[in-house]
Amino acid sequence: MIFYLTLIFACQLAGELLKAALELPVPGPVIGMVILFAGLVIKGGLPEGLAQVGDTFLGNLSLLFVPAGVGVMLHIALIGEQALAITLALVGSTLATIAVTALVMNLFGGSDRQEAEKTDG
Repeated sequence: MIFYLTLIFACQLAGELLKAALELPVPGPVIGMVILFAGLVIKGGLPEGLAQVGDTFLGNLSLLFVPAGVGVMLHIALIGEQALAITLALVGSTLATIAVTALVMNLFGGSDRQEAEKTDG
């Protein structure tokens, strides 16, 4: 279990190093997740130990939001000043997500719907 925890942190560290070295506009932990995902795809599955570590993280996920919550409360005045921009960004990104999801569902789910209509009609 320690090995897989170390693996997760090593992937995050590799992501941070790549971000700093290549000056990428993507957060290091996201790059680390991509590295971990690529490794799992190459391996062809999810090891049991890694699944247990992931389940443990998910079981304690609320603790990982404490630093973010403290940061929000620390900068509440700044958030108040930028409320309109934050609201527009949240609404815009939500609408964009819904639109992209609908397009992907139409692209990949279209044949199933057509087959269902043929069998019903």
